[in-house]
Amino acid sequence: MSPARIRIAPSLLAADFARLGEEARAVAAAGADWLHLDIMDGHFVPNISYGPVVVAALRQHCAIPFDVHLMIAPADPYLEGFAKAGADLISVHPEAGPHLHRTLQTIRGLGKRAGVVLNPATSVAAVENVLDLCDLILVMSVNPGFGGQSFLDSQLPKIAALRRMIDQSGREIALQVDGGVTAATAPRCIAAGADVLVAGTAVFGAPDYAAAIAALRGEGGGR
Repeated sequence: MSPARIRIAPSLLAADFARLGEEARAVAAAGADWLHLDIMDGHFVPNISYGPVVVAALRQHCAIPFDVHLMIAPADPYLEGFAKAGADLISVHPEAGPHLHRTLQTIRGLGKRAGVVLNPATSVAAVENVLDLCDLILVMSVNPGFGGQSFLDSQLPKIAALRRMIDQSGREIALQVDGGVTAATAPRCIAAGADVLVAGTAVFGAPDYAAAIAALRGEGGGR
């Protein structure tokens, strides 16, 4: 896969929370394709992050697509709020509600792209019957809830299996990986079939955001 096709979505969870607007503008200027926003409720995952009010405030600072990952349960009552706040893509976990199909229908009915997130222990079978409603499938290569974790190599076969499933479907579905993605692990994700990489510390912990984003893509230098 050509590096030009790889999209990078820096995770704002690793940014300086006292300067979120400035950080969002900085990664957009550095060449980020999407901004990944991790929404945590302290229930579905251990941590608490932020909600629709913060997303709406950030929307005024950044024009690139907002990739909103809901690590909350239940997710359904909050879909409209995040859609109105400026999300372009909303992803949910199958475990976060009883009716994944209905949840994806709701997201698309709000005019947003819909994604499904697979935890390390969640099988690819969870998305087999909803591919027609998916715009994105996100493979968690760490357990959700904390930044800075090490990449789980056990998820590479899952990425490859999903790549085959997507290709066979004939649909344009982005295949995203989140968790422990660095310049060292990104090539393995890309080789397995991923075309969107979420990176937190690897971008926001770097002195040069543009160089960090280029390195994740496999390019030689910053933009």
